[in-house]
Amino acid sequence: MDFEIFAEGLAFPEGPIAMADGSIILVEIAAGRLTRLWGGGKRETIAQLGGGPNGAALGPDGAVYVCNNGGFEWIELGGLKIPTIAPADYQGGRIERVDLATGRFERLYERVGEHALSGPNDLVFDKSGGFWFSDFGKSRRRSRDHGGLYWAKADGNGLTEAAYGPGYNGVGLSPDEKHVYCAETLTARLWQMEITGPGQVAPGAFGTHGRCIANLPGFQMLDSLAVEADGRVCVATLVQGGISAFSLDGSIEHTPFPDPLVTNICFGGQDSRDAFITLSGTGTLIKARWPRPGLRLNFAS
Repeated sequence: MDFEIFAEGLAFPEGPIAMADGSIILVEIAAGRLTRLWGGGKRETIAQLGGGPNGAALGPDGAVYVCNNGGFEWIELGGLKIPTIAPADYQGGRIERVDLATGRFERLYERVGEHALSGPNDLVFDKSGGFWFSDFGKSRRRSRDHGGLYWAKADGNGLTEAAYGPGYNGVGLSPDEKHVYCAETLTARLWQMEITGPGQVAPGAFGTHGRCIANLPGFQMLDSLAVEADGRVCVATLVQGGISAFSLDGSIEHTPFPDPLVTNICFGGQDSRDAFITLSGTGTLIKARWPRPGLRLNFAS
């Protein structure tokens, strides 16, 4: 697929948001900041959040809500920047709200009940103004915290655990908002969960939640995702870098891009066919014309 470079020299970009004025807001995980890009090298820092800002989305109040994973240690391998384990200054994960006009930010959530958030990763708003988000967990040298899938109120006054599970990453909603999708990174599985209420999903077989739509063969991993208008789920794919479009019948269409750490995709433009894709290992944001329109997100500008 042909593409153009929208921006480069980024510090592990993720969480892209296509804005109405043609700019892109995204996070730079390795730099701990929320950034706005206009292409042609023009950029500005909206907020210096610290930790590891990961997923980002526009909320009903026009603010940007950020999943902050708390940060990583980093290595350089073959010219690529790669996240590894929790850093020495890791103090847990959180959900943050950023005022775009002022750059001021606040922490909305750091715990669910008696449990600290470990590594919040990706989020999506539903029509009610609440948001679903994943917690990927956190790795240490000889141990790992697990996370799960959560639903929260945008005002900071309600957080519910929907599912506890290993390695949930990308999160999206079906066009009718009857299902929430979760990409499970290490197994390369895409899960479809039936929503039964705010922060509630139907149980699946053998202690799972929902059904496994499909999983990728060989050594591949899944990252963040976006949903197409027709219901396909486009999941950023690691190792064999690209975007894997999952149909609900289990068929998969893979579009490769030149970075083994393709981490996210969002849709923009008047017809929602402009795909903005983060090639994070090389610090690049690209723009491509997708063959089908993406689903317009709630509260998108």
